Amino acid sequence: MIYAELAPGSSDPAALDDFLLPLAIRREPLPYAAAFPASRAFLAYRRGGGRRATCLPDFFIGAHAEAAGHALLTRDAKRFRTYFPEVRLITPEG
Repeated sequence: MIYAELAPGSSDPAALDDFLLPLAIRREPLPYAAAFPASRAFLAYRRGGGRRATCLPDFFIGAHAEAAGHALLTRDAKRFRTYFPEVRLITPEG
């Protein structure tokens, strides 16, 4: 879950934090080790004809999961399998 993607639905950071507190979600900073792989994957995407403004955050998400060894829950399995093949995906398809 990406905090920045949830934030527009909240009136302020404290309200969002209060909403998330009972869910016991662990917060993690973006690992430094994820920045370079995210940029390389995004560059490959752009060189393949991908739209520039569409999904840079997805590449940070994929690189974070890869650097931290996390599984990733997504409906966009194709993109993550293409650019982050080592990340274990949890998808609606199974």
